[in-house]
Amino acid sequence: MSFNPTAVETVTVDSYETLVDPSAVEATLAKYVDEESITSISNHWRARSLMYTMVGNFTDTYQPFYEMNRDALQHALESHGIDLPTETIDGILSTYHDLDPFDDVQSGLEALTDAGYSVYVLSNGNPEMLESMIDTAEIEDIVADTISAHEIQRFKPAVEIYRHAADRTGTPIESIAHIAGPSFDVQGAMHAGMQGV
Repeated sequence: MSFNPTAVETVTVDSYETLVDPSAVEATLAKYVDEESITSISNHWRARSLMYTMVGNFTDTYQPFYEMNRDALQHALESHGIDLPTETIDGILSTYHDLDPFDDVQSGLEALTDAGYSVYVLSNGNPEMLESMIDTAEIEDIVADTISAHEIQRFKPAVEIYRHAADRTGTPIESIAHIAGPSFDVQGAMHAGMQGV
């Protein structure tokens, strides 16, 4: 399906890997693990976290994304033979409350709002994570609101989260363009009836 800009009334935007960069956790990991393992642990952590959300959707075993992230970090560390105290793991995990935004985030979102679109963040992150992300990225005056998977306890790319976004924004689903870095999120949005970018 080709993109049809004339159909778009509302824009939803993914958070992690789209607005903010999760690889920033590597600087925090560097305080506790050897340099050769940092990227491997970070990638394992992210991949495991996403796997948990998708499996959780199919097995109805929801827990907030922050807690799934904790479990994924624990697994990544254990898989690399690293045993850290709980308070250290909590400190590493808290990096998710202070991730760096990508350089073009503010200007890109402002261009959308200047063009007359309402912009919402649609994320697997739980509300506390999204609140800190909005503050850190300094986009609270740009986005209309955040929509969290926590509200319906279903993670992207489940159809329900995109339908929920349509309900929350008061926009027909076919009139929403969803912007995301991860391809599974774009595909999920399109499968639900949105346009994907």
